Amino acid sequence: MRVVIALGGNALLKRGEPLEADVQRDNISKAIKAVAPIARDHQVVVTHGNGPQIGLLALQAAAYRATRPYPLDVLGAESEGMIGYLLEAELATALPGREIATLLTQVEVDPTDPAFEHPTKPIGPLYDEMKAKQLEREWAWPMMRDGALWRRAVPSPAPARIREINTIKLLVDAGVIVVCAGGGGIPVIVTWDRRIRGVEAVIDKDLAAALLARSVGANALLLLTDVAAVWTSWPPEMGRALGRTTPAELRAFHFAPGSMGPKVEAACRFVEATGGVAGIGAIGDAEAILDGRAGTFVGPR
Repeated sequence: MRVVIALGGNALLKRGEPLEADVQRDNISKAIKAVAPIARDHQVVVTHGNGPQIGLLALQAAAYRATRPYPLDVLGAESEGMIGYLLEAELATALPGREIATLLTQVEVDPTDPAFEHPTKPIGPLYDEMKAKQLEREWAWPMMRDGALWRRAVPSPAPARIREINTIKLLVDAGVIVVCAGGGGIPVIVTWDRRIRGVEAVIDKDLAAALLARSVGANALLLLTDVAAVWTSWPPEMGRALGRTTPAELRAFHFAPGSMGPKVEAACRFVEATGGVAGIGAIGDAEAILDGRAGTFVGPR
């Protein structure tokens, strides 16, 4: 079976943890211990989030005043390389003898996507209101609430096409575990004269994972995060956890657009388009989610 596994950025760098390399390495090591059993038995493509990491890179770039801050497409490429390296190293440790490759991945978006006028994607660290207002004044960064605190908000256009998809399929067909499309991929547009240009945005990683899974002919899509399942409402005590379900049942509920909403939409799109299955849940439950024994398991009926 061919499985695309999407590791959430907040699961690799948990809320409230320091944005340090050793912390990320430790979390990634734990994540790969859960993913490795699946990779032993199936063809696996790994993708990942980058929200905390790209926000940190943006802050570091902004702190150096001798140059203008680097744009989000370049920072996205940096985050793909950084996280991909850590994932690849842990995969190689857990699966000795397997071929593993991390691929910088460009994802085309529509330059007329209305998302460019309405930044909705939170990235980077959490701030109190005073610090958020200071950053908004200093860098002209739109800020948005994330729970009781604030984060930077950036545009999140829909993914349209993965430019390296043929290379990814060649590698997977050859038995390589591929790490790709990290953080939703590097956001690019194709201009009228066929030039490739990066854009100031962050593509939703879950929708990009669904596109990746469809494009590589996956049988299953796992969206792994820091919560155990999809709840009908949040906080958990206000609703119930969904186990085995269908896209039709999921679409009857409303989910937060900045967190669970994109995961649910990605799972629904993949199942509806392919007839495959999708799972949403905690990274530590990865194997059980794929088997339908944990998390939220989404099937065509």
